[in-house]
Amino acid sequence: MNLYELPKFELPKLQKPKINAPQFLKNKTFQLVILVIFFSSLFGFIAGSLSGGYLYLEVKESLSEFKLGFSQKTTEKEYVPPTSQEELLIRAIEEISPAVVSIVITKDVPIIEQYYYNPFQEFGQGFQIEIPQYRQLGTQKQEVGGGTGFIVSEDGMILTNKHVILDTEAEYTVLTNDGKKYPAQVLARDPLQDLAIIKIEQAKTLDEKGSFILQLFPTVKLGDSDEIKIGQTAIAIGNSLGEFRNTVSVGVVSGLSRSITASGGELSETLEDVIQTDAAINKGNSGGPLLNLRGEVIGINTAMVEEAQSIGFAIPINKAKKDIEQVKTLKKIVYPYLGVRYILINTQIQQENKLQVNYGAWIQKGEQGEAAVEPGSAADKAGLKENDIILEFNNEKITSDNTLARIIQKYNPQDTVTLKVLRDKEEKLIQVTLGERSE
Repeated sequence: MNLYELPKFELPKLQKPKINAPQFLKNKTFQLVILVIFFSSLFGFIAGSLSGGYLYLEVKESLSEFKLGFSQKTTEKEYVPPTSQEELLIRAIEEISPAVVSIVITKDVPIIEQYYYNPFQEFGQGFQIEIPQYRQLGTQKQEVGGGTGFIVSEDGMILTNKHVILDTEAEYTVLTNDGKKYPAQVLARDPLQDLAIIKIEQAKTLDEKGSFILQLFPTVKLGDSDEIKIGQTAIAIGNSLGEFRNTVSVGVVSGLSRSITASGGELSETLEDVIQTDAAINKGNSGGPLLNLRGEVIGINTAMVEEAQSIGFAIPINKAKKDIEQVKTLKKIVYPYLGVRYILINTQIQQENKLQVNYGAWIQKGEQGEAAVEPGSAADKAGLKENDIILEFNNEKITSDNTLARIIQKYNPQDTVTLKVLRDKEEKLIQVTLGERSE
């Protein structure tokens, strides 16, 4: 045998043991039970396989739809990005700037010369005392102020503040954004609000046929100030300090329906329902537009609080829309006029004066003794008297939040209204035909 071969050996032959089946397997009842279990298992396996396959297909299809929907939503966000606030600001300013103008106020002012006078010169040369004196040497035109306005019609109508063009002896010049100068004519001053309308004349140019055509001015878009929300972006544009034209400042609407008493120079007015903003309003911004991000005018910049930082006020544009239409059609601004001086009643005034009601307009004399009911006015003709309390104006209750001045502006001159009046503890209904008030 080769050394590298493995040895061969054989296993001994073993006899297979004889196994006898247990006795219970031979039982017929047991065999029947086994068959029942077997077929039940077989049918259960088949049913489970079928239902499992169906559920697998349903889940797979749902997952596919979910993945598809998620993919589509992601794709939409990628292809439709939101416009940034900066882009909206730039677009709004670019659109409206050509229609924002600077208003320069000039006036004939006296030329004053200083000289010296010796009151003792008649007594000889002993006294050399000279007292400074002043004398006028004619007049000269001089710039005395400035403001802002914006063009509201293509033929050159400009809306601004009344206090900007209040001086009837001054001359007004409009500087447009492209550097051109136009003399301005005052069309109307609002008798109740700090609003006014001036006009510049259109330039004439020759067309290709040799005919004269009038230049059309760029105009602003007027928004809806009733839709303003606190916190929305506010953009102010104006002639800051009378030197920096079309200066832009940005902030938010800080408050709504404010009531303020604005004063400056000869004018002092109580303004109701004004917009408060923290967009910087500097001297010279008066009469400029307050914009939203759509580039629409929502207010007219009017006043600022000098003692505070970033508190300014603007008249809602909806209050000016009626003025614009009236000037176009009537050539003036008119208001319905009742002709009474009054105090708005609240709980404190009721308690201090022992009145029957805590609301209404209590007809009283003015602080300087002015008549409570103006002679010849609509109220006088209707028989209203001092100490009457007007409770309702055409079924509208008069309160601190819903003032008589606010209600009456909804009407026109010559409208007939019904007043509910408390007189000597008795309520009366009085009909009044409203008069007219203009500048």
